Amino acid sequence: MRGDAASRLAGEPLDSYSQDELMARIQVLEAEIARVKAHHAKAADHRQLADSLFKPRDTD
Repeated sequence: MRGDAASRLAGEPLDSYSQDELMARIQVLEAEIARVKAHHAKAADHRQLADSLFKPRDTD
C-alpha cells in the first residue's frame, strides 16, 4: 500500500502508553476509519455513475 502508516502503527509497541494515551489513539484511529469509509463510499458512487454513463447500450 502507498505510504502504509497503518502497518507501521500496528507494529508499534504499546507498553509505554498510558490508558488515556491509548484512548486518545483509539479516537484518532476511529476518526481515520470514518474518513476512509466516507471517501470509499464517495469513490464507489462516482464509479457507479461513470459506469452507468459509459456502459454499452443495448442495440436490439
